[in-house]
Amino acid sequence: MATYKDAGVDIDAADESVDRIKSAVRETFTSGVLADIGAFGAFFEPDLSGYDRPVFVSSIDGVGTKVLVARRAGRFDTVGQDLVNHCVNDIASCGAEPLFFLDYYATGELHPDRAEALIGGFATACKENGCALIGGEIAEMPDVYAADDFDLAGTIVGMVDKSAIIDGSEVRAGDVLLGLPSTGLHTNGFSLARHVLFEAFAIDEPVDALGGDTVGETLLSVHRSYLGAIRAAREAGSVHGIAHVTGGGLPGNLARIIPDGFEAQVDYGAWTRPAIFDLIQETGNVPESDMRRTFNLGIGLVFAVPEKQVKAITDALVAEGTSPVHIGTVSAV
Repeated sequence: MATYKDAGVDIDAADESVDRIKSAVRETFTSGVLADIGAFGAFFEPDLSGYDRPVFVSSIDGVGTKVLVARRAGRFDTVGQDLVNHCVNDIASCGAEPLFFLDYYATGELHPDRAEALIGGFATACKENGCALIGGEIAEMPDVYAADDFDLAGTIVGMVDKSAIIDGSEVRAGDVLLGLPSTGLHTNGFSLARHVLFEAFAIDEPVDALGGDTVGETLLSVHRSYLGAIRAAREAGSVHGIAHVTGGGLPGNLARIIPDGFEAQVDYGAWTRPAIFDLIQETGNVPESDMRRTFNLGIGLVFAVPEKQVKAITDALVAEGTSPVHIGTVSAV
């Protein structure tokens, strides 16, 4: 006689995992949520007041091989936050307000304590961003993943009025590029970082170049949410484009918001890079071109704004708690 558990799937562990996360997930519910945990579908009724032509904006992403750093460090409460904040930044960069988030957690062997930490991270970030965690999937797949392996994915849906969409189409020569500091690598470049750093350092080893912090602590710094900063900038003045600096670094992501006929002129000496990037480059002898195309290098979000709006937007960002850096301009090709 063979059971499902004999095949590697523990339904009791799945039930326990769901029971553990229910209270945290319910704390993220906003007024638009119409169904409790456990329904076959998640229901959300958006408040359309204040919108003339509401447009849904969605994004789906993962955290890449940062999950391997979490596994190696034995810490699972941060990568869920990373994923939510990454997705929030993506749609907020288009002018949207987040409405709800859905997660996917797959693993080779389900451990309720790990599931609780991971999904607790989703819930923490959803609450911080005012975004409801309305659904998800926990999948135990022993023939796809090794016992200790896991992966995460998330989908976010937000809304923006059609007239308020920010897509870079208004970016013009003379616009100033204002960069906002990152909190480290965020969720990109971990394959290179792991390849370089784990050959030289133990994950729990204090490193002088990191101010005594360990490589694990530094790499697991939570991907910052820029939602508050984006709101402040938009309320203060005209924002022509917003680039969330993810895979591809500044060159790849600025190119996504700058129309044909224009280009970004970035001064890479305008800010001080966080120590983790210098450590990666020096330890691995990584070419500068690779550094720029792989990592955010300390700038996680960039606004393209008219020069006459720089002071008002800068003042608003400082009041919100963010210190922007003038990192360059837009010029005609």
